[in-house]
Amino acid sequence: MGSSSKEETATDGDTSSGDTPPSNSNLFSEGERVLAYHGPRIYEAKVQKAELRKKEWKYFVHYLGWNKNWDEWVGADRLMKLTEENVMKQQALDKKQGVDKSSKSGRSSQSKPKSSADAKADKEDLKNTAPKGRKRKSDSGVEKDNSSMEKLVKIQIPSTLKKQLVDDWDFVTQQDKLVKLPRSPNVDDILTKYLEYRSKKDGIMTDSVGEILKGIRCYFDKALPVMLLYKKERQQYNEVVHDDVSPSTIYGAEHLLRLFVKFPELLAYVNIEEETLIRLQQKLMDFLKFLQKNQSTFFLSAYDGPKGVSEGKGKGKDD
Repeated sequence: MGSSSKEETATDGDTSSGDTPPSNSNLFSEGERVLAYHGPRIYEAKVQKAELRKKEWKYFVHYLGWNKNWDEWVGADRLMKLTEENVMKQQALDKKQGVDKSSKSGRSSQSKPKSSADAKADKEDLKNTAPKGRKRKSDSGVEKDNSSMEKLVKIQIPSTLKKQLVDDWDFVTQQDKLVKLPRSPNVDDILTKYLEYRSKKDGIMTDSVGEILKGIRCYFDKALPVMLLYKKERQQYNEVVHDDVSPSTIYGAEHLLRLFVKFPELLAYVNIEEETLIRLQQKLMDFLKFLQKNQSTFFLSAYDGPKGVSEGKGKGKDD
């Protein structure tokens, strides 16, 4: 779930007093419980903030029952009043999508780390981009829709990076070792290096590449605590990542590569034109080749031991 919470407010005040009334008046108030669209589903949410931006009201919402990492700014077109009529609309949509009442939504497989991420994980999990949620198996309608989308955005990970994923799994789940944090280069550094690489190769800094890199960073920051950590890494995450810290400034290539395994699953919930998805797939593949080319520089060859004693350093640490 992408977020634009860093946007600047268009006005100093949060009301339209003294200004020309915005095109849509403030329909929802702070603290109000509402229903919010996200992807193909409707969720119960709470309005945390309401701000007038460029004569349009924006609302910062928290999806009830979900990690705060899913909080985001949305427009009034994404929200509905919490009325009996709208709740019935939500239930009807869930029924149409084939959602089991015991499962909150299609996001359920993303909301909690799965057991496949602990010591019992099978190495095949790293190669399988399909979600492991039980709901996906039982809800045949959703399974068909998402599986076709995942085929469309299938990302072929180079063989040397696949081995990197297997080694990564082995270090953490079998040897009880962790990536020493903070990493250098971190995810932000790697994305910047790629932008420089593309700009030099193309002779121009294209907006499309920059936007894709921003998207990768946003997806990484949101997805890391939800679906990119093994169970044994969670305590480390809680110790190093605080409210004002972005995971992309702490973690490195090891965790970034895990995101590419999950991208087909994540993009299955995004409404994008097929042609745009194909172009995006090509850009993501190019980025993976860049990771592969710099594998010895970006990735650690060994992880830290369980007691925090370094077991090895990067093959080629940046100065």
